[in-house]
Amino acid sequence: MNRYPLWKYITVAIALVLGFVYTLPNFFGESPAVQVSSAKATLKVDDLAKARVEDVLKAAGIANDGIVLDSVGVKARFKDPDTQLKAKDTLEKAFNPNAADPQYVVALNLLAASPQWLTNLHALPMYLGLDLRGGVHFLLQVDMKGALTKRLDSTGADLRTVLRDKNIRHAGINREGDRLTVKFRDLETRDKAKSAISDSQSDLLLSEVADGAEFKLVASLKPEAQKKIGEFAVKQNISTLHNRINELGVAEPVIQQQGADRIVVQLPGVQDTAKAKDILGRTATLEIRMVDDTPGALEAAQAGSVPFGTEVYNERGGRPLLVKKQVVLTGDRLTDAQPGFDTQTQEAAVHLTLDSAGSRIFKDITRDNVGKRMAILLIEKGKGEVVTAPVIRTEIGGGRVQISGRMTTSEANDTALLLRAGSLAAPMDIIEERTIGPSLGAENIKKGFHSTMWGFAAIAVFMIIYYQMFGVVSVLALASNLLFLVAILSLLQATLTLPGIAAIALTLGMAIDANVLINERIREELRNGMPPQGAISEGYERAFGTILDSNITTLIAGLALLIFGSGPVRGFAVVHCLGIMTSIFSSVVVSRSLVNLIYGGKKKLGKVAIGQIWKAGSTAAVNEQK
Repeated sequence: MNRYPLWKYITVAIALVLGFVYTLPNFFGESPAVQVSSAKATLKVDDLAKARVEDVLKAAGIANDGIVLDSVGVKARFKDPDTQLKAKDTLEKAFNPNAADPQYVVALNLLAASPQWLTNLHALPMYLGLDLRGGVHFLLQVDMKGALTKRLDSTGADLRTVLRDKNIRHAGINREGDRLTVKFRDLETRDKAKSAISDSQSDLLLSEVADGAEFKLVASLKPEAQKKIGEFAVKQNISTLHNRINELGVAEPVIQQQGADRIVVQLPGVQDTAKAKDILGRTATLEIRMVDDTPGALEAAQAGSVPFGTEVYNERGGRPLLVKKQVVLTGDRLTDAQPGFDTQTQEAAVHLTLDSAGSRIFKDITRDNVGKRMAILLIEKGKGEVVTAPVIRTEIGGGRVQISGRMTTSEANDTALLLRAGSLAAPMDIIEERTIGPSLGAENIKKGFHSTMWGFAAIAVFMIIYYQMFGVVSVLALASNLLFLVAILSLLQATLTLPGIAAIALTLGMAIDANVLINERIREELRNGMPPQGAISEGYERAFGTILDSNITTLIAGLALLIFGSGPVRGFAVVHCLGIMTSIFSSVVVSRSLVNLIYGGKKKLGKVAIGQIWKAGSTAAVNEQK
């Protein structure tokens, strides 16, 4: 009646062992570290960079606790913050001898101090939020006016192309504030231009203005187009920020939109605030220019005699390249970039998609420059690098462009990512900055831990006094619930915040409620004269329905918080929902296993230690039921 088959005991034992293993990493804390990552889109951090870090630290006599290379960069661990700071200064000087043009990002970091055998089992600690780990909080304002101005400038270039294709002569196209003004010399030409522009530019609102002998066409963006441009600017900036923050190696950064034109960025564990601001505020643009392959021109430029209208840039691998200053196409015309393969040579390639205006411009460029090289540059902080410089084989139309030649699959992936999100769609300003120190985060962790510990202790004392042996079983089940909850949060790599700690404390109080229902149900069956073994079985069976119903209704409320909440509310809801599910398993399955182990093997069970059982109509209390 009160015996589990062996497989159930084994299942519970395995669950407890796994829970312990995946909870364990959270007790080892973090080690100070220095991270070296690439500051240039065309510069890769590989095994050579790792070996260089090792050599630099060895030459400086700085001991480390391990150096690893991952997808972000090279990370070196140290015993204490003083050694960390010394190592950071040493690596900064070695990797960035020219401070005005840094090649690498050398940043302070914190890494989990778990033993390697736990890491090999993918047993990792929970991420800690900004309020627990410390870090920096930024509120960024997206310059919507700048985004609209950028769009109007590109639209002005589109209008010139449309009018040229239609053979419509104009007297100039100028941007005046948030409007474009197109001048004509006669009414008939203006009417033709209005019809042509209306057909090609559906986002523009056109109005006719007469100014003396000149006939003007004033174009402004429609309100719905302005709204769409603003939404795109915020989304594009968020995507770009994600890629840039990867350089800092921040675990679980928070990057989300707030309102119509603001972005919240939270970087837990970041110690180098200045470096974070530098990376977030970085502005980058993509440009397509033609390469000057005139014989002897590159050699003359390297000798100091740069031909008029050209500049020298470095290609992938550090090779110099002479590029014309005239920008024929910008990254604004790029709608998508995906890695792939050349259908003819099966080499790695990048497939680009241009908008309608970009397609026309690119078709004209490639038609007039077959056999010549075209450079795609990333301009950052006034300095540029050549991402790739392919040879134009034939005229390319239709807006689909393929870049191939001397690229590996990894390089094609990196180039596609860079072209998709290499620049900000609109400028941003930091309007709010808050720094939370590690000491404050440690204090928050201490207070949260103490609140949970004392709450657990108070529950344990009450349950043991009131329910005796069944109280002990309930406390052990409650401890297993806490173990399972922390293990699942660690396994899911969830971010724990102060609201999450509050949810853990609440989960403990709610989880014990299920054991109270079971214990009281067993008491009720004993009062009705049922034998102890039967009372235990009936108590668990009949209480299960009530436990399930109450937890489902609470889970529904938690899911509502998870779906409709945001920020701290969602953090609370995640832990709350997981705690409900683990509490059902621990309060029913784990506690029943323990009770079966204690009482299930006794064929003639005369009494159970479940505290005082009050019988109706009696003033006496029975301490042990026989």
